[in-house]
Amino acid sequence: MKVIWHQQAIEGREQIAEYIREYFGAMSKARFLQEVRRIIRMLKLSPNIGSIDPLFANRSIAYRSIIINGLSKLIYFVEGDTVYVADFWDTRRDPTSLSERVKG
Repeated sequence: MKVIWHQQAIEGREQIAEYIREYFGAMSKARFLQEVRRIIRMLKLSPNIGSIDPLFANRSIAYRSIIINGLSKLIYFVEGDTVYVADFWDTRRDPTSLSERVKG
């Protein structure tokens, strides 16, 4: 499996990583990014490990999500032999407005 990150997912990951660095330090940011890399490696092996996300139940694409560090959500979908990381966001934000960010 290969993984392709959408631009808004990259930007979301970086925003969260910078927030963590600012409020919790560089080591916490490094641990967060290491956890993201670990989950991406897992997705390459088992792409359906994330649960179907109820925010996107009415979509034609089966979006899945994985919670990272209790405060971040990685949204992705699988097509063929590719995992597409669609978005990455802070779970403390309003889910309705965030679900509108994901196209599909």
